[in-house]
This record gives sequence, structure tokens and C-alpha cells, in this order.
Amino acid sequence: MSGNEAPESGLIEHLIELRARLMRALIGLGVVLLGLMPFSRQIYNWLAHPLISQLPNGQSMIAINPAGAFFAPLKLTFFVALFIAVPWLLYQLWAFVAPGLYAREKRLAVPLLATSVLLFYIGCAFAYFLVLPAVFHFLTTFRPDVIAITPDANAYLDFVLAIFFAFGSSFELPVAMVILTLLGWVSPQQFKEGRGYAIVGIFVLAAVLTPPDVVSQLMLAIPMVLLYELGIHASRWLVPAKSDEKQVG
Repeated sequence: MSGNEAPESGLIEHLIELRARLMRALIGLGVVLLGLMPFSRQIYNWLAHPLISQLPNGQSMIAINPAGAFFAPLKLTFFVALFIAVPWLLYQLWAFVAPGLYAREKRLAVPLLATSVLLFYIGCAFAYFLVLPAVFHFLTTFRPDVIAITPDANAYLDFVLAIFFAFGSSFELPVAMVILTLLGWVSPQQFKEGRGYAIVGIFVLAAVLTPPDVVSQLMLAIPMVLLYELGIHASRWLVPAKSDEKQVG
């Protein structure tokens, strides 16, 4: 009986710890969200700037759904709060799983998590400051004169969030390559030998993830090719460390 009670008590402790971490994560996200709510309009205006700056003077967005003008800024504010709170959310996840990891796993997990978050932020910043202005300039410049662009607020928000997710996720490529190397599934030499296939796959992926224009496709594909090369070098750097550990073992 006592042997059965020990695993059960351990499971209950883990569930209690998980609940506490989830509550802290949600509370932190809620605090950020409440702090941003008074600035919902300004945040949406900031997000709309890349498109509004390319439209004729006096032209703005519309809301096809009467409630769209109200819910679109709120929806955006939630995603911005989630974006800002990611480090806090990941810390809660890390605090929950860290006690069960070995020392070497902890040493590797921390820089990988930090790098993945940083690369995601860089990808989103790259999309906002470079990709969106270029895409909207291309789309508004080459449209027929008889077509007036009157973007819907919700449709624009969904479009931009999809772009952010596509670029933020794509910039995680080096981290994914390093993880595959650490797991022993792919070697740096295999990454190098498969460079040609990877480049073709990157351009196909860019065509799928981005709008149907050459500008955004190239602006996603070219950084991904460079990140692929970065992933090869990072994986090579890890291989000697793994080999040394096997020899010591």
C-alpha cells in the first residue's frame, strides 16, 4: 500500500506544481493585457501604419462587420500581450520541467530557449519594418487605377498576424537544426550535403507562407538561406562537444 501511495503522492505534487505554474503564467499574461488595454487604439494604428502609409491621402480602413472596429484592436492587444509575455510564460514552463533534467540538458536548454525567443522576435521585427512596407508598396503600386484598396480591419489584422507567425517561425530554423544535431538525427555534414535540396525547399516554403508576390517570397527565402548556413555552423560547433562526452563516458 505504501509503495502505491508514494507514486500517487508524487503525481499529486506534480499536478499541484503544474496548476501553480499555469496560474502564474495566466496572471502574468493578464497583467500585461490589462496594462495594454488603454492603448488598444494606438497599438492598432501602429500596426496599420505600413499599409496606411501606402494608401492615397485621406483613405483609411473599413469595418465590414459593425463590431469589427471594436474587436480588431482588442484581438490585436491580446496577441501583443502574448508576444510580450512569452519570456515569462517560458520561464514558468522551464521552472516546471527543469527539476527533472540533467545538468547537461539544463546547460543546453537555456541558451536554446533564449535563442529561439530572440530569433522569433527578430523575425517579427523584420516582417514589420522591412517586409510589410515592401509588400504593400508593391501591391499598391501595381494595382489597376480602377481598383480602390479599402482594406477591412479584421482581414488586415489576420493577414499581418499570419505574416508575423510565418517569419517568426521561419527564423527558428537554426535552432531546429541544432536540436536535430543534438538528437543525433542529422549531422552537420548531412546538412551541408543537402544544402541544394534545402534551398529549393526554402523557396517552396516561402511561396506557401507568404502572399502571392515575389517581394515577400524573396524577403523570406533569402534570410532563411542565410539562417540555414548559420545552423550548419552552429551544429558543427556542437559536434566536437558531443564527441568528447562520448569518449569520457
